Amino acid sequence: MPETEETGASAEELQETESAPEADVPESEEEPFDRKRAEAALRKKNSEAENLRRRLKELEPLAKKARELEDAQKSETERLNDQLAAAQERAAKATRAAVAAKVEALAAKDFADPEDAAGALDLTEFVDEDGAIDTDGIRSALAELLKRKPHWAKPDEGPRSPRPDRAQGSSGNGQRTTTDPADEFAEFMKRSLQRGR
Repeated sequence: MPETEETGASAEELQETESAPEADVPESEEEPFDRKRAEAALRKKNSEAENLRRRLKELEPLAKKARELEDAQKSETERLNDQLAAAQERAAKATRAAVAAKVEALAAKDFADPEDAAGALDLTEFVDEDGAIDTDGIRSALAELLKRKPHWAKPDEGPRSPRPDRAQGSSGNGQRTTTDPADEFAEFMKRSLQRGR
């Protein structure tokens, strides 16, 4: 049996003393507080706790190795089952992402924020056993969702017509010049070359 370093008692004895009830002392006859005895008991408990922490640190690498050995001893079937479960989870995530993307794409036409539609619908309804996405089911669900939540619809702005801004132009201040841009560039290059000499 392992013994603690300080007390020399076995681990079972320590557990018995920790789980044993306090001495049968009637509540009316409690002993007066003895500071020295309390400090000694506290030092003893702190020392025991320190020993246990040190032993725990020593045993942690062994526990890690035990887990690694246990994983190594798993049968090939168990490993393949674990891999299959992980692959199925990845496939389910990919399917959910594909359905969400399809819902958002179809909702973009009528919804102000297509992500609202994807968040409000149960995406698993639109995938069959083979993993195919039911586009018609998504369209009808989106139409029903717009009936229930009309405030999610895009605002109807009507046709937009271009509105010219007369302040736009080559000069930027509303004054258009009558010179040709090619002539302006030639003049600019001529001045630049004269400065460079």
